[in-house]
Amino acid sequence: MTQFQRSSLPQWHVAAHAPLSFTTRPLFAGILNCTPDSFSDGGLFATTSQAVEHGKRMIDQGADMLDIGGESTRPGAARVEALEQIRRVEPVIQQLRQHSQIPISIDTTLGPVALAALNAGANIVNDVSGGEEDPELLRIAATHGAGVILMHRLCAPGQDQYSDAYVSPPHYNNVTRDVLEKLLFLTQRAQSAGVSRQCIVIDPGFGFGKTVQQNFELLQRFNEIAASGFPVMASLSRKSFLGAVCGGQQPSERLPASIAAAGIAIQQGAAILRVHDVAEHAQLLHICLAVGAC
Repeated sequence: MTQFQRSSLPQWHVAAHAPLSFTTRPLFAGILNCTPDSFSDGGLFATTSQAVEHGKRMIDQGADMLDIGGESTRPGAARVEALEQIRRVEPVIQQLRQHSQIPISIDTTLGPVALAALNAGANIVNDVSGGEEDPELLRIAATHGAGVILMHRLCAPGQDQYSDAYVSPPHYNNVTRDVLEKLLFLTQRAQSAGVSRQCIVIDPGFGFGKTVQQNFELLQRFNEIAASGFPVMASLSRKSFLGAVCGGQQPSERLPASIAAAGIAIQQGAAILRVHDVAEHAQLLHICLAVGAC
């Protein structure tokens, strides 16, 4: 496997923060779900105090940024209205911003939630719909100069299934090529809405509209996504396709598989790893750096 040339990655410009560099190593985005129903840790950090303390803990463990969400995007999840999302995430962002200047992303598909989060101190908008669900979100991000993460998916979570549970599998002519083509379309759409190219990160959407086999093919050929010219985020942590081959029935049992998959993504050019377990993934990174595998 040819090592990706990390020096080719551009800096990422995000609101109210110095540009983020991926030249020497990938960054870690600690997942902070302020939800009662997320697939892995739903309900564990549902109160403001619980969420803030967990955010602080991930910062201490080495997170480079925090990704905060008030709506689960697991398959079959019920939608959460904007006002409820704001109620869940706004005080968490405000308190963590008082504690640290770490970059914060808001995980939402809705413009009003993105606006409230950016006003509360967030720097980045992470949109699993790739900016397609609410066109106003992209305009809000552009106005604030926010970083934007655009993810690939085939359908909304409410119409999706877990990777090992499809009755009729999603169809791709070539999953890696098809995903990349859609991501590049989404980047053009975002730029047409005023988002600067240097503010964009893309995410191939592991676990969203892909079977177990399709997810692994996408991971195997991740370097093709990374060669797009945009920094790429890999969101592999605890995903069902890992459990399907490793026997981890519960998401919490998939940590070793998550670390193994993250190691592959690092070698193939991942700019950001979105993870639940920051400390454990930081150990992986130290080993990769020690042998020059980043």
